[in-house]
Amino acid sequence: MAGIIWIVGIILGMFTAAYLVYGRYLANFVELDEAAETPAHKYEDGQEYVPAKKPVLLGHHYSSIAGGAPVVGPITAALIWGWAPALLWVAIGNPLMGAVHDFVSLSGSVRHEGKSIGYIVGQYIGEKGKNMLLWFAFLLTILVVAVFALVIAVVFDAYPQSATASFIYIALALVFGVWLYQLNLPFIPGTILFVAGVFASVWVGIQYPVALVAGDYPAGTIVLLGDAFPLAFLGSENIAAWVLVTLVYGAIASVLPVWVLLQPRDYLSSFLLYTGVGGALLAVIVGTFITGTGADAINPETGNQMTFEFAIGAWYGFFGQGGPLAQADLLPALMPLFPLLFITIACGTISGFHSLVSSGTTAKQLDKETDARLIGYGGMLAEGLLAAVALCAVAIVAIPAADGGIGLALPNFATGGGAILSAFGIPFAIGSVFMALVLVSFLLTSMDTAVRLGRYMLEEIVGTPQTQVEEFAANRYVNTTVITVVAFFLLGSGRWEDLWALFGGANQLLAAMALLVATIWLANWSDTKQLYSTGLPMALMVTITVAGLAWLASYQILGGTLLGMTAAPAEDLIGQIAAVAQIAIILILLGLAIGLLRMGWRNYQNVRGAGADEAVAADGGTESDD
Repeated sequence: MAGIIWIVGIILGMFTAAYLVYGRYLANFVELDEAAETPAHKYEDGQEYVPAKKPVLLGHHYSSIAGGAPVVGPITAALIWGWAPALLWVAIGNPLMGAVHDFVSLSGSVRHEGKSIGYIVGQYIGEKGKNMLLWFAFLLTILVVAVFALVIAVVFDAYPQSATASFIYIALALVFGVWLYQLNLPFIPGTILFVAGVFASVWVGIQYPVALVAGDYPAGTIVLLGDAFPLAFLGSENIAAWVLVTLVYGAIASVLPVWVLLQPRDYLSSFLLYTGVGGALLAVIVGTFITGTGADAINPETGNQMTFEFAIGAWYGFFGQGGPLAQADLLPALMPLFPLLFITIACGTISGFHSLVSSGTTAKQLDKETDARLIGYGGMLAEGLLAAVALCAVAIVAIPAADGGIGLALPNFATGGGAILSAFGIPFAIGSVFMALVLVSFLLTSMDTAVRLGRYMLEEIVGTPQTQVEEFAANRYVNTTVITVVAFFLLGSGRWEDLWALFGGANQLLAAMALLVATIWLANWSDTKQLYSTGLPMALMVTITVAGLAWLASYQILGGTLLGMTAAPAEDLIGQIAAVAQIAIILILLGLAIGLLRMGWRNYQNVRGAGADEAVAADGGTESDD
């Protein structure tokens, strides 16, 4: 074999073996029971607890966890250190760490009434530990909402065709929800009809692109607001306008019953996502051995024909100073592989945000316990496939975008993806737009799910309201507004490169905390349960993230943004204030994590030291306090 087929072959081989062997072992280990009553049935309320068919829930879960991070992260890492370390971290870390993390978060939540990981840890180490983890998760959801809203806006600005298609499939999802849950019409014919509509929206988007503020767009683009907007993000008024629209959409979507938009939208968009990811992987195989790329697959930067051979190196050195980004002067002075590779790639291998999805919306919709293996473990492997597609795309394009960070995703993922799909005879221009639509579909579902999860976190922090202030804070409309407003101002005050690194570090540290929760649950369940499957990944992620956040705070933010020693300093007061605030957030997150680790260790010593009499429940759950 030659070329990028190595990426596809290694990933598919590792993931298939992991699902068949390790995934089955974990399902038996936590004793999944097909006959057990899940929280979706026990507490069915038509609002949050709604049993979902396995393919519908898989579509929601996959769409929610697979956002922009598994695209931006691997592409950035490959251009800094080379494609080989990025591939190895995804291929090995995903099945042994990320998929385990998602699976135990989902199955643990199902055994605890569909509650979040914060509630679960509170059952074992007390109210203080619960609130610490919930505040940690709440801060992360705001970062997720901010980062994903900005990336969505960038996609809409670069590919206005995707904005039109997104509007259409959201409208289709609303109608599909009525079709299924109000009119009780047949599921399979509805799927065929509405999935066809989703793919038709791609054609409509290409014909009728939409932008909010006038700019340099494809011919025929419809401009809705005119020539000016009072704000600009990343130097673009159109991006700022789309951020506002996206945040308003996320707020509205997060307070609607899940059957109205979340379930049907994620299910329908999943077909677009499966086609994009699966089609690209298959196209690599077909193109490598049979067809090659289309004659029109021309690299827009170099003017050269794109092929299925590597256009970037496998290894650029431990500090990444030999790669395209360093040569384009887009990096600080030093970028050590450890620990920065592991927080740069983030979601393609392991992501704390997934524990919020698994124990937030997904656990409340799980129809049967045994569905958790496919949805939890298999869903994370599927996200690893998206990371593999991103690596393939950047490997044949290798465009170091002039603005670094966020700009890397679009020219490499969309352009490289279009070149890959040209192996099927799909015109390069259409294929690249389609891959942009695939990316924005992931982003939209993740962003509004993050808003909903942030609402859950705040509601659990408040608990049962006892005062008018608590009732106000627990109000879904109030806390949704708080999340989106804070996210918007965070974007207005911080630099993208700092926000992305902070998001990555905080996200991975939450993954370590979720693995801590799973380890505590298993330790309390029975003293015969082995703790290596969750404990070893937890220890590794704690080491990685603490080192990564310490490097970010001291070298990149303090040494660069504030002092100008390692990178260009912030030139205005707002940038300096943002840098100080980011260091404060890092210190708060590290303090919360260390406190949780200490409480978890005390619980482990008490339970395992006391023996089996301390086991909480035979099924690994606890009695409700309600």
